[in-house]
Amino acid sequence: MTIHVFFLYDAVNTALRELVLCYDSWKDPTDLMDALLQGISMELAGEWPVSTKHSEAPKPMKVITAEGWIVDAARDGDQKAYERLYRKYAPMVHGILLSRAPVAEVDDLVQDVFLHALEKLHTLKDTSAFGAWIATIARNRAHDFFRRGHRFESASDEMISQIPGKADTSSEAIRILLVVRTLPEAYRETLVLRLVEGMTGPEIAEQTALTPASVRVNLHRGMKLLREKLGVEEIR
Repeated sequence: MTIHVFFLYDAVNTALRELVLCYDSWKDPTDLMDALLQGISMELAGEWPVSTKHSEAPKPMKVITAEGWIVDAARDGDQKAYERLYRKYAPMVHGILLSRAPVAEVDDLVQDVFLHALEKLHTLKDTSAFGAWIATIARNRAHDFFRRGHRFESASDEMISQIPGKADTSSEAIRILLVVRTLPEAYRETLVLRLVEGMTGPEIAEQTALTPASVRVNLHRGMKLLREKLGVEEIR
């Protein structure tokens, strides 16, 4: 039994390798699964065509991801696929803009970012990099907003001190957000995604294409600076 399992495992690996080399020809997941099953049968029978098995130098492998299929579908005009991308990435886009643009403008800017992304989706070469791509669009959109003459809402100590204290939860949230926006850009973006949008560290890393280590560093250093500015002692 062990020998049969080993040969089947080896056949699956070989079939997958051959299919990945010609991935660009597969447009539908069902077609891919059918081809995979056929490939396993051919490998077990030793029937792979000589021209595709080892006669050519290996080509760079293209990783197949579930999100890649969704982006491809959206690019082909599938409205539901684009809605799925919107639901997944809207919090990240909102957080990136909230860390940079005036609060009252953020919702409109989110819509602008996704409309622009839809128009330019055909230019995205790596469909698995949609998150990092639209994050860049969001950052650029915020920079464009200020290049058009809008003023950045900075938070001076005087402004912060004039906001009511902890008795008013909404005012306290605004006060903390204003303080966060005084931090270095990398820290304030990551903190807003974590504290306001409720994203976890791994989610931030996955969607922005930052490394998990970078996200941890940004959160740790950002929280340290935030506590200092708020006058809160770190709990040990």
